[in-house]
Amino acid sequence: MSQFFRKVSILGGGLLGGSVALSLKNAESLSLWFRNPSAVSQAEKLGISGATCDLAEAVAGADLLILAVPVGAMPGLVKAAIEAGLPATCLITDVGSVKQAPHHSLEIILKNSGNPFIGSHPMAGSEQNGLEAAREGLFENAACILTNDSKASDKLSQQLEIFWQSLGCRTSWTTAEQHDGMVARISHLPHITAAATAKSSLKDPALGAFGGGGLRDTTRVASGNPAMWAEIITENRGAIIPVLKETISELREILATLEKSDQEMARQWLGDAKSLRDTLTNIS
Repeated sequence: MSQFFRKVSILGGGLLGGSVALSLKNAESLSLWFRNPSAVSQAEKLGISGATCDLAEAVAGADLLILAVPVGAMPGLVKAAIEAGLPATCLITDVGSVKQAPHHSLEIILKNSGNPFIGSHPMAGSEQNGLEAAREGLFENAACILTNDSKASDKLSQQLEIFWQSLGCRTSWTTAEQHDGMVARISHLPHITAAATAKSSLKDPALGAFGGGGLRDTTRVASGNPAMWAEIITENRGAIIPVLKETISELREILATLEKSDQEMARQWLGDAKSLRDTLTNIS
């Protein structure tokens, strides 16, 4: 799977990092680094070789380094990895949900070290998190958005794209700014609206006992890790705020329609939403 990268080192063994490791179980050389030593035995039970809490061991001889940690933790961890012996030729990528932040925060560090950086965002997250949620095949048919604002070589760009394709991803390239604007609308906004729906619908939690599939489906992602999502939406607030204002306008429109008891306008509003939802072909 990692035909261009003899050793792949993954820093962070949560859902995405653990799933990459499971998908690369047969790779020539693989390291999966954890901060917590107790997670190493858990990874070994899952059949992941190369699990370690020794950063120097994890990065030694690495050709590809995957940052599977929160965006805010990336600069400090990259500095530590370089100090621990990360080769200057190693390509660094990440799996973060925002892209302008890592491109900017890593720029000075990597200018000094010489390591190339390409952003990656495999859209395969879940409300579940941690190594226990990781699974082989998580990336099958998942979109993976790549960003090369840091101007890595065409050769490395092609190799990283093939790497993600080998895991089953559908790849595409954007700028970091375009990426952040896109995910604000299709990922971060849905999380915020799911959370708002959960807060309103379940104001009396006892009512949840009477809820059906609609309540469960529309609020599912609200079960995601609050600390992780608070960082994501705060980092991408510049792109999220205009989209959130659009959503508030939509809610005001349907509110005004109901206040006027205009059933035809309500039908049109809901019909427009149905038509847009029905265009989705890659998710259920």
